[in-house]
Amino acid sequence: MTRGSSLHVEDVGMSFGRGAQEHRVLGGLSLRVDPGEVVCIVGPSGAGKTTLLRCLAGLTPPTQGAVRYGELPLTAPHADIAVVSQDYRGSLLPWMRVWDNVAFPLQGRGVRKAVRRRRALECLEAVGLADVGEKYPWQLSGGMQQRVAIARGLAYDAPVLLMDEPFGSVDAQSRFDLEDLTLELRRRLGITVVVVTHDIDEAVYLGDRVVVLGGKPTAVLETLTIPLGADRDQLTTRADPRFTELRTRVLSRIRGERAPADAGSQPEARPEVTRK
Repeated sequence: MTRGSSLHVEDVGMSFGRGAQEHRVLGGLSLRVDPGEVVCIVGPSGAGKTTLLRCLAGLTPPTQGAVRYGELPLTAPHADIAVVSQDYRGSLLPWMRVWDNVAFPLQGRGVRKAVRRRRALECLEAVGLADVGEKYPWQLSGGMQQRVAIARGLAYDAPVLLMDEPFGSVDAQSRFDLEDLTLELRRRLGITVVVVTHDIDEAVYLGDRVVVLGGKPTAVLETLTIPLGADRDQLTTRADPRFTELRTRVLSRIRGERAPADAGSQPEARPEVTRK
């Protein structure tokens, strides 16, 4: 069963600076994320992927257009939306035990300590870390610390999880494990996941859809549906010829990107990728 509401990005633009110093990062960008989906956002460095994620999180209001969560304009952080950053080392407080780190965001919601602790331990169990609650973050491996960061997002009881390059700082095996964990959490908890990543293989492996950004200013170049089914495996899925076709399609769009003729126009419409 899915939870939460759809996210709508409607003709969103983002500019920094003024006058001759104005720098337009996002230009008339639109997309939709439905409840229970995993949507991956890819694009070249500097394309504004993190800026877009901050808009989705309600952390940065766009200078043009609007972001909505269901029917609600999203102009500030929302209780239904949690964010997992790439810098798990910086986001975890080293002087707090693991379960305290996971429970920490609940303090601002007035949740009693006993309830916070119970919720934190439940979420640590959900990410496979039931036995580390009394440890400190610095006693854990990088992959385990990132699991703690994910558990903290879950503890907030958020139906929507936004992840900014979440696995870029861990080793390859931990990255595969965390990718599989993300898919398992989506299946088991019915959450919506949006992942910003520079790793094309990761985007194709995780996503129900992959949104390719590019151009100057940035717009949606293409949105690809990933027809690989819900049950994915690191070995068999990546060996599927469709996986290679999709990865090649995404890479070619990023390398061959071009700005829309009209910076304020709607994103380029492209057919979904399917296999005959």
